[in-house]
Amino acid sequence: MSVNTNADFSFNINHESDVPKYQQLVNGINNAIAKKILEKGDPLPSVNTICKNNQLSRDTVFKAYSILKDQHVIDSVPNKGYYVAGETRKVLLFLDTFKAYKEVLYHSFVNNLPSNIITDVQFHHYNIDNFKTIINNSVGKYYKYVIMNFDNKEIPAALAGIDKDKLLLIDWNIHSKAKHNFVCQDFGVAFYNCLVEALYAFKKYEEVIFIYPNYTNHPKETLEFFKKFCADHQVKYKVVINPADFEIQKGKAYISVSDRILGNFLEQCRDKNMEPGKDVGFLSYNETPMKKFIYKGISVVSTDFKELGTKAALFVSREEPVQSYVATNLILRESL
Repeated sequence: MSVNTNADFSFNINHESDVPKYQQLVNGINNAIAKKILEKGDPLPSVNTICKNNQLSRDTVFKAYSILKDQHVIDSVPNKGYYVAGETRKVLLFLDTFKAYKEVLYHSFVNNLPSNIITDVQFHHYNIDNFKTIINNSVGKYYKYVIMNFDNKEIPAALAGIDKDKLLLIDWNIHSKAKHNFVCQDFGVAFYNCLVEALYAFKKYEEVIFIYPNYTNHPKETLEFFKKFCADHQVKYKVVINPADFEIQKGKAYISVSDRILGNFLEQCRDKNMEPGKDVGFLSYNETPMKKFIYKGISVVSTDFKELGTKAALFVSREEPVQSYVATNLILRESL
């Protein structure tokens, strides 16, 4: 089935799809506007026409048109019908996983976009086949691409089909080239500087142990700069790779990039009747909204994910190149 309001515009309803039919209508119209098949002022099919040609209820069509009106994508004139009110553009936000701090990034990103920008969110979970499939299926379909990549040699080739002026790499600047746009955090020198700032706190403990679990995808340069910090400041240290070997000991401080390890640490503190910040220390990577409230507060080293999302949104809304690093800061709380 297809309905035409001009020579190029059509949309189809898949009655077997898991996507609700009203959402299929919303997506079809948004996509047509994003591709400039429909432009401001163009008329849309009447509710009765869509119902008749698609075997849909009036409630379904009204719901789709109401959503589009709320988004200021379309409007209507009594006795004349619906028309395109503005230009809608779609953006791909491609993240690794959805964690608490990624939620901060996401809300900052979408809340700073103009109302005519619609965001599709996808996750690759560090799976290169999944990454390549989503990228291949998205090329040419979006106004801008905001992508959180990872350490895999196949990624540059996968990104090659995207116009560099429409591509923004975020979080980890690992595969960018000279003319690529990026808004990233610094996992090396900035992390080192935060450790230096926390040196007096670490000096309370006889040893600092970095729990870098073998399941993590956190950049290894963080581990290398931790070793450099310890060597430069005569700090006794150890690196633990196997999570099964993690057992807290009094007088030791711990650093970890994994919130699973943080949970394990807190459980061991409870079971062994040790107090964080007094008997043992802990520094966590990546701030989340809850860490300030856990056990009188968990010390963190973290970039500002709200700022990262805001800067990514500016790239989408402005036709300007960007190459920017977001500051990484130390937040000392009771746990260290």
